[in-house]
Amino acid sequence: MVRSSHIAATALLAALLCGCGGGAAPLTFDLAALPAAGRPVAAGRSIAVSEPVGIQPFEADRIIVRESGGSLAFLGGGQWADRLPRLIQSRIIQSLENSGRLRSVSRPGDKIVADYQLVSEIRAFDVQSVTGEAVVDLALKLVADGTGKVTAARIFVARVPVAKIDAGNGARALDQALTTVLADVVRWVNTGR
Repeated sequence: MVRSSHIAATALLAALLCGCGGGAAPLTFDLAALPAAGRPVAAGRSIAVSEPVGIQPFEADRIIVRESGGSLAFLGGGQWADRLPRLIQSRIIQSLENSGRLRSVSRPGDKIVADYQLVSEIRAFDVQSVTGEAVVDLALKLVADGTGKVTAARIFVARVPVAKIDAGNGARALDQALTTVLADVVRWVNTGR
C-alpha cells in the first residue's frame, strides 16, 4: 500500500542519514498526497496553488509540539523533508492533479494562466501534548484570478490521536490528519462545496 512504502522509504532515508555522520541525525519525514482517483473527468478550471502562510514556527522543517498553555516547541529527533509550507503546497498540488478533475494545477510562478488562485494559511500543524492529538488546521480561499474576488472560503480541520509524543508517532499522525484535510480540500475545490 502507499502508506507502507512511504514509511519504508522514510526508514531507509533515516538509516542513510544516521550512517553519514558522527552524531545521531534526526529522522526525516515526508507527507503523502492523495493517490490518483482513476479515470480523469472532463476538466474545466485551472488552479494556481500558492504556498501557505503561517506563523514563524510553521515556516521551518521542524515538527512542532504545542505544550500546555499554548507554547510551541520543536519535537526532537525529527524533521520534515522540506519547509512545511512548501511541503503542504506540493501535496495540495499533487492531490488536485491526482483527482483528474482540473484542466491544470500549478504554482503562481509557473507562468500558467489560471482561473483561480488557491490561497491558504496554516493555522495549526502540530502535536498537542495536552490532548494527545495531531491537529491540522488550514484556512483556504479560492480567489478569481482576474478580479481578485474571493469566490469561496473554508476552514479544514482534522485531529488524529497520537500513540506517544515522539517524532515518529507525531509525524505519522500529522500525515494522517493532512490526508483527511486533503480529501476534503480536493472535494471542495472540485465541487465548489
